[in-house]
Amino acid sequence: MADSHPYISGPGNISLMVSQLRKSFPTKVNSDTVKKLGLAPNNESHLINALQFIGLLDSEGTKTSQASSVFSHHKDEEFSKAFSELVEAAYSALFELHGESTWGLDNDDLITFFRQNDQTGDAIGRRQANTFKVFAALSGHGEVPVKRGGNKNGSSTENKKTKSKPKPKSKANPSTPLSVDLGKNSGAGQKNGNRDIGLTVRVEINLPADGTKETYDAIFKSIKENLIDA
Repeated sequence: MADSHPYISGPGNISLMVSQLRKSFPTKVNSDTVKKLGLAPNNESHLINALQFIGLLDSEGTKTSQASSVFSHHKDEEFSKAFSELVEAAYSALFELHGESTWGLDNDDLITFFRQNDQTGDAIGRRQANTFKVFAALSGHGEVPVKRGGNKNGSSTENKKTKSKPKPKSKANPSTPLSVDLGKNSGAGQKNGNRDIGLTVRVEINLPADGTKETYDAIFKSIKENLIDA
């Protein structure tokens, strides 16, 4: 399928590659170049193919004269305009069908075109659509995507600080047992050489959670009359 439109898993790699090439565009770009940049692991050939498709590289991976012209623009607006001309020429069949509105086509329309034109399956058609949308964004039509795991180690380029959730404040449990000390040592000192024995009694009372002030007063009054004073 020689005329098949390009596709890649992780189209954000294309935008990162173009950004790198705007800084420094080697005379020759191949899979080793992509590997050294830490981009598109296991998809280097797909990335090279995408660049060749829009005319940045020839079949040998050599920088084309069109690429030299486009990438000589320093201002983003001028670069996008020149880049869009390459994209429009490369996707001529798509632009012939939809005209200027091609830049704003949604995924369904793009997938339909690529699947019908290239006889591809759903997965490949979606990747072809996403690849075109990256080229469109670099041409000034849409937002340029950022590849997931932007650094060479595969971790995200943006460190997201995880905020620890505050621990809930502990609430007093109304039914927590209340400990009441009812006993005192029943003697003082020693008498005739014998030590008095002290006895301490603890009573736990479960207070009702929905009790009123009168209920609590009645409970403590009963404790005083029947246990403490007795």
